[in-house]
Amino acid sequence: MDLEGKVALITGGRRIGATVAVRLAGRGVDVSMSYSRSQEVTAAAAGAVRETGRRALLTKADVSSTDEVRHLVDTTAEQLGRLDIVINMASAYHRVDFDDLTEDVWSEPLAVDLGGAYHCSQAAVPHMRAMGGGHIVNFSDWAAASGRPRYTGYVPYYVAKRAVIGLTEALALELAPDHILVNAIAPGPIVPPTDLDDGSIKEVERATPLGRWGGAGEIASAIVGLLETDFVTGETIRVDGGRHVR
Repeated sequence: MDLEGKVALITGGRRIGATVAVRLAGRGVDVSMSYSRSQEVTAAAAGAVRETGRRALLTKADVSSTDEVRHLVDTTAEQLGRLDIVINMASAYHRVDFDDLTEDVWSEPLAVDLGGAYHCSQAAVPHMRAMGGGHIVNFSDWAAASGRPRYTGYVPYYVAKRAVIGLTEALALELAPDHILVNAIAPGPIVPPTDLDDGSIKEVERATPLGRWGGAGEIASAIVGLLETDFVTGETIRVDGGRHVR
């Protein structure tokens, strides 16, 4: 896909989503971004997009709500004139011991990570068909893509991220006749969580074959690579510094 003049919708993502948005804007893409709670971070990203000379749209949306997702997608297409790319980054990520799991804790990642990706894709497809094709990029996780859980306390999250891979493959098959390519990114150690101490950060580096955290730019590079191809679909790309092979 030639990215110049295209329109992308990015759900969630906060710091990483902001980096992706600016990278796409630098390639000539107008960007719509949704947020749930991180309005200031997302607004700053929208400002950075506008500084490149591209248009930016900011919308508050709960991607677990079908109605809000449809409003988000349709507003993007109406205000920016088209919709070519959807990047489903919104995620619910919490550590909860198995014995403490409640129905709400179990349901949230399935509704946000999996349901949000499905409903955003479903709402976007008619707009992409009108453009003659498009790209959908979902977000899984390196551990889920490795085929086995690596950490305890993440049962709902792991299940949701494994399901995102299945959704990606199924949508790739369904939408191929429409020239809509569907792939997934499975990040590994990209940006340290804000609550991670120095010792834990170093431990992750030691466990990663390339010996470092990747940085949000590596995710942006992987996404651009997927968007510029017209012959890769149904794939899950691990961006994890080789973590899955150790």
